[in-house]
Amino acid sequence: MSANQSPAGQPPTATYDSAFLKACRREPVPHTPVWFMRQAGRSLPEYLKVREGIPMLESCMRPELVAEITLQPVRRHGVDAAIYFSDIVVPLKAIGIDLDIKPGVGPVIAEPIRTRADLARLRDLTPEDVTYVTEAFALLTRELGATPLIGFAGAPFTLASYLVEGGPSRNHEHTKALMYGDPQLWADLLDRLAGITAAFLKVQIEAGASAVQLFDSWVGALSPADYRRSVLPASRKVFDAVSGYGVPRIHFGVGTGELLGLLGEAGADVVGVDWRVPLDEAARRVGPGKALQGNLDPAVLFAGREAVETKTREILDAAADLEGHVFNLGHGVLPTTDPDALTRLVEYVHTQTAR
Repeated sequence: MSANQSPAGQPPTATYDSAFLKACRREPVPHTPVWFMRQAGRSLPEYLKVREGIPMLESCMRPELVAEITLQPVRRHGVDAAIYFSDIVVPLKAIGIDLDIKPGVGPVIAEPIRTRADLARLRDLTPEDVTYVTEAFALLTRELGATPLIGFAGAPFTLASYLVEGGPSRNHEHTKALMYGDPQLWADLLDRLAGITAAFLKVQIEAGASAVQLFDSWVGALSPADYRRSVLPASRKVFDAVSGYGVPRIHFGVGTGELLGLLGEAGADVVGVDWRVPLDEAARRVGPGKALQGNLDPAVLFAGREAVETKTREILDAAADLEGHVFNLGHGVLPTTDPDALTRLVEYVHTQTAR
């Protein structure tokens, strides 16, 4: 049972009436809520200080450190939601996949998964595999109070692309070769990953997540037809698995302008939009019944205050008629972003949209 529902099914007051959750539910809000993907991380000097000398994966498994990093942007920027500090490959590591996150490279898999025999290495995830997640959520929900905490996981396609390629890839040639060349093995791989991802999200929701976001970072590499045939069933399985908890489900991918309607169709309540598609056009593509999240280009934050405010105003104007809008960047905060620019952006959005 989620921390957002009482035994009788009635929502408690702690985070339910927050601007962020209201926007996700497409209800009237006191102001447009703001949070940033990768808000807890490399752009903050306090993050670099507490992470010094600690490898990324290890830092994801220390509850007190995770809690501190997750809270840092809430304290500094006044964002309307926290997002749990972790990495999309954490559940893979938890079930015994030999991987590491190499600085400047990203996740690297020691033995890529490319054959049916390799599927046996992807066992089910249990709550006992990630007790550090439950411990960190307990610390965080106590500290955050009425501020919602967003849980997250990597979507089956993106996890599969890392596993099949052995690491980050520009062209996803091994991934697409498997998808096109052995459709049944591909389907079985994504189905297995959907189960692992759903289990990871359930742990977070049961530990107190107010919402969850599914990151499909690489799915923009696919055509709509390929997405519908080869990816949509697995993503839908993840969203269906957590639908009974009553927490908003957010879906985000990069370069997914042609897939926005399908991202919503997979089961999301909120569809994340990168900076390439204006929000009013995104709403047309997604259709009614969904809130939208986004979508300032992260690079705009390097252009100076006036330019940031001009581009932000354009986004707020494009979002004026949306059923629900959560302001965010069109992708994650870039490492060399000035933290003060983010703080000013939060204040600007709140001021401009105060009702």
